[in-house]
Amino acid sequence: MKAYVFPGQGSQFSGMGKDLYENNAQARAMFDKANEILGFEITKVMFEGTDEELKQTDVTQPAIFLHSVILASTIEDFKPDMVAGHSLGEFSALVAAGALSFEDALRLVAKRADAMQRACVISPSTMAAVLGLDDAKIEEICASIEGEVVVAANFNCPGQVVISGTHEGVRLAGEKLKEAGAKRVLPLPVGGAFHSPLMEPAREELAAAIEATVFSVPRCPIYQNVNAQAATEVETIKENLISQLTAPVRWTQSVRAMVADGAVEFIECGPGKVLQGLVKKIASDVTTAGV
Repeated sequence: MKAYVFPGQGSQFSGMGKDLYENNAQARAMFDKANEILGFEITKVMFEGTDEELKQTDVTQPAIFLHSVILASTIEDFKPDMVAGHSLGEFSALVAAGALSFEDALRLVAKRADAMQRACVISPSTMAAVLGLDDAKIEEICASIEGEVVVAANFNCPGQVVISGTHEGVRLAGEKLKEAGAKRVLPLPVGGAFHSPLMEPAREELAAAIEATVFSVPRCPIYQNVNAQAATEVETIKENLISQLTAPVRWTQSVRAMVADGAVEFIECGPGKVLQGLVKKIASDVTTAGV
């Protein structure tokens, strides 16, 4: 069975999508529609922008979404048996599975990016990658930090977990994690504590937008970040999508669930090769490829 997976924030690069725009009429029409919906020329930033410009959350998230979804739309006989997306990538996966229209999903992604940016301003916060320590130990240490918010936010693959919280919470947890044997604790260049309780204002804002959006029954199961389980019911998909901003990304568990359900080939659809690397570390016997 083929699983298509869609990347999240961090996979962007200058020039992304330019070849699609220049060589495919359908892709060009979708990019032009995106400029219209967003109210600015995101294509200009994607094709010619600096790394710094591409790092802005209100650009990064729609840019990666657009690259992923438009790339998927150009694949002949596109019939995934299952889909999943890492954080933001879950929106791309929902479009690929037919649960959301391109236009509605883009509006939600833009709303999500704006809401997350505002939440970062309300609560200055950060994230850090923890390498070489057991998942359960990381969760235990985060829970032991008193008076600060810090949680395990991304279970990317065995030995690679991202923690998220207040600056002081992440610092204190980082010290304890190193004492407990973590090989490295690397601060990440992000604007805030994504996938933590500090994103609650953004979750509330996005929840209203998701509830007001029409979803359809997907053509194949989507394995969602919140619980790493296959979902096909519209209400379940919406609830999981709303919970995603304040809950951890269970990527390790999602890939394992997809393998258990028959996935033998994982195809990454979008910029970069990050997910191919993570999938190989989680399930070494499957094949991986990019589009």
